Amino acid sequence: MRKIILSSALFSASLALASCTGSQTGDTSPTSTPAASGAAVSGEPVELQATSPFAATSHGTFAEPWAIAFEPGTGVAFITEKAGTMKFYNPSTGQTGTVSGMPDVVYGGQGGLGEIAFAPDYSDSGTIYLSWAKDAGNDTTVAAVSRGNLVCDQADACRVDGLTDIWQQSRGGERKGHYSHRIAFSPDGQHMFVTSGDRQEQDPAQDLTNNFGTVVRLNLDGTPAAGNPFADRASPTNQIWSYGHRNLLGIAFDPQGVLWEIEHGPAGGDELNRVDRGSNYGWPVRSNGDNYNGDDIPDHTADDGFAKPAIGWTPVIAPGGMIFYTGGMFADWRGQLLVANLRTTSISRITTNAAANSADEAARYEFPNRLRGIAQAPDGAIWVIEDGESGRLLRLTPAD
Repeated sequence: MRKIILSSALFSASLALASCTGSQTGDTSPTSTPAASGAAVSGEPVELQATSPFAATSHGTFAEPWAIAFEPGTGVAFITEKAGTMKFYNPSTGQTGTVSGMPDVVYGGQGGLGEIAFAPDYSDSGTIYLSWAKDAGNDTTVAAVSRGNLVCDQADACRVDGLTDIWQQSRGGERKGHYSHRIAFSPDGQHMFVTSGDRQEQDPAQDLTNNFGTVVRLNLDGTPAAGNPFADRASPTNQIWSYGHRNLLGIAFDPQGVLWEIEHGPAGGDELNRVDRGSNYGWPVRSNGDNYNGDDIPDHTADDGFAKPAIGWTPVIAPGGMIFYTGGMFADWRGQLLVANLRTTSISRITTNAAANSADEAARYEFPNRLRGIAQAPDGAIWVIEDGESGRLLRLTPAD
């Protein structure tokens, strides 16, 4: 059996809508038919603005793609689809295929299959992690994380063996939004950080007896990690690394080993945060946005006692996913943050200063459609997935 180890646009005053409405998150039912499994997909040119730094090619379409990750060792791209399926695409051959063994997701609203992440020891263990919306009974759901082994013994098909649930939100939520459930591993490969959204309930983000509106820090088996700021308290408080968050749809370590996350605000107030141990980021007591009904939420102030965003956006960008770029194709961007945006159909390029807890949006590059996920390939190319029913997989290389 063969096992594959497998021109910038400025802020627009017209973007005044909130970042979490259905029209901005792209949480619609998939109706399109993606490329047949096993079919070779060639790169079709994609027209971008004349001032764009990118040359783009399309490599097939997917049904509501949510996350993309490259398999260590092979450079094969794995793409999750929100309704509960996963596909792969081999850039070197154009081969596509399906992955079986997925969890039984609750699909609806913003819920479904979410993140795919390869374990730090994947080359030896073959372990992957999946996040998803799980049935919690009584018409409620939780964000959950499972792990299993990826096995690819056919050219056009892989499977996940031994998928086991290892973490979930501490109670069910009635609303079908703000799951967040993005995953990042610590640079030493010992810990897993998971974003746990507020499930559109707001107040629980300030309540340490649950893990809504938090970043949790776990061992790789899903248990609470030693050294967490509230490790001496009962579960789930002992999982929590930071709290006071809303809907966190990007999380990553920078090249210096500092953790950052990006989250949706309400009507305005999207924010990028340096994630510090034990810090409270203020939601819903403080936000630089307003409630959807127009009611004011007090802005962050220097003396409010909460951690402050490194940068915020009003009007919103509605971030989808983010990476710190480390490749050679765009050498001048090394160490900078790239964010795939839904509302502004763009990639934001952001410089960060961890010591000063500050950031600056250096440029914003427009695309034809909303962008849900972003990843860096082994060769340094940037890949993005479009949001929606026929989301394209795009490879980005330097325009010159």
